Amino acid sequence: MKLGIVGLPNVGKSTLFNAITQSKVEAANYPFATIEPNIGVVSVPDERLEVLAGISGSQKILPATVEFYDIAGLVEGASKGEGLGNQFLSHIREVDAIVHVVRCFEDSNIIHVSGGVNPLRDIETINVELILSDIEVLEKRVKRLEKSAKGDKTFLKELELVKRVLDHLGEGKSARSLEISDDEKKMFTELNLLSGKSIIYVANVSEDELNEDNEYVKSVKEFAVKEDSEVVVISAEIESEISQLDEEEREMFLEELGLSESGLDKLIRSSYTLLGLISYLTTGPMETRAWTINKGTKAPEAASKIHSDIERGFIRAETIDFETLKECGTMTKAKEKGLVRSEGKEYIVKDGDVILFRFNV
Repeated sequence: MKLGIVGLPNVGKSTLFNAITQSKVEAANYPFATIEPNIGVVSVPDERLEVLAGISGSQKILPATVEFYDIAGLVEGASKGEGLGNQFLSHIREVDAIVHVVRCFEDSNIIHVSGGVNPLRDIETINVELILSDIEVLEKRVKRLEKSAKGDKTFLKELELVKRVLDHLGEGKSARSLEISDDEKKMFTELNLLSGKSIIYVANVSEDELNEDNEYVKSVKEFAVKEDSEVVVISAEIESEISQLDEEEREMFLEELGLSESGLDKLIRSSYTLLGLISYLTTGPMETRAWTINKGTKAPEAASKIHSDIERGFIRAETIDFETLKECGTMTKAKEKGLVRSEGKEYIVKDGDVILFRFNV
């Protein structure tokens, strides 16, 4: 899963990136401190892995991972090349979803590129640039499709969809808010539109406003509801402090702040929900591991995440859900009780399934 962190300059993007990847990316108080996208890989928190590793006596634990791309600050006119905009927009095209950091705190010591804190204006600025970039791409595509459709009528469906998307964008609406039929989903996905990507708004607040939404956060949440997006409230500065602590200190610090989990944990959970992702688990003496798949994935396709040969020679998936295995204490006891199921090719894998794939190639 690749998540691109975007936002206007000086909203806390690089501070957040430093925190969640424990990297040392420059976080300077001036625009365009980030030019090339910094990439950090972080583990997906999953308490089930420790339990499974204990049951199996695993030598190592391999959690699922998320790639965060720290993409430089966009400014008004980015779609026309302002502020190295074209370069930044191309980086956004490579990610699965957008994490849009929005400044929701006042601080006279940190300049704002637009002169003052106004999260809805900042959201609109970036959304407009993504929409304008999409319009430019689709207008060129329409010309190509019209030419192709003259000789091949199979292009007419795509042409019709592209024109409908263009009309929607022309009304100032992001592509992700357009209603798409099941038949059109594949074509729409292949367009790879910037404004069509799933988005999570990260409302970056000060430490003392973390437990109660301020007016800025409330306005972001109201906006997100209208376009069916997610909002995660984070204090990038606090996340920066948390990243420097060991596990025990981290838990104490979160407890003092009245938080049950870190902002990073919330962000990853929201990302999984937004993108329709789940994790299945494998365990044994060598390793316990989490594998990320799309919700609704059938067993053979899930097996391909481990190796294509397993999908090709798939026989069955010996499956038990995590909670049942935890209650039994060992896989042997679970089998004795008849709780390990033998699932075939049509089985849809569920979150928390512990699976041993049987195959023959």
